[in-house]
Amino acid sequence: MISLNKYNQKRNFNATTEPEGAIKKSITELVFVMQKHAASNLHYDFRLEVDGVLKSWVIPKGPSMNPADKRLAIMVEDHPYDYKDFEGIIPEGNYGAGTVIIWDNGSYTLADKEGADNIEKKLKSDLKEGHLSFILNGKKLKGEFALVELKTKEENTWLLIKKNDQYASDEDVLEQDKSVISNRTLESLEK
Repeated sequence: MISLNKYNQKRNFNATTEPEGAIKKSITELVFVMQKHAASNLHYDFRLEVDGVLKSWVIPKGPSMNPADKRLAIMVEDHPYDYKDFEGIIPEGNYGAGTVIIWDNGSYTLADKEGADNIEKKLKSDLKEGHLSFILNGKKLKGEFALVELKTKEENTWLLIKKNDQYASDEDVLEQDKSVISNRTLESLEK
């Protein structure tokens, strides 16, 4: 059952410009967004559209295009589809207070489409199994990635791993620090 209750309970929509929870779907392609978020700690929020919501992971060190880097990804509550367009400042005193830019966005597909008559059904099944392989078509993040759930005492811990393909690189993609929407950095948006 898809629910945005946790998302809605954590937010005061009279105080934040974050979108209120509503389940929607893309008309054509599934979307992803990677938001750079200067909250109490700088991190990246990775979101994949699945079944009308954005499945979400916090990536403390940010993504990497280097297959040798395995980045911790902590699964958090689902976010509404409209969050894909959120860029702004979450005011002090609110959950996640800080500045958010849309660091990257685009569409994605499953890496393994075999037997995937219903892509969303396959996505949900892969999520449940703790291993999801997908191809990102973003402005900064391109090619195949995997999210792999860790079997540890810590709940909701995953790894985001870049697959070795033509887009793999050891250059630091995080040096590209501007929003793909507004062309602003976190610092310029704060001002």
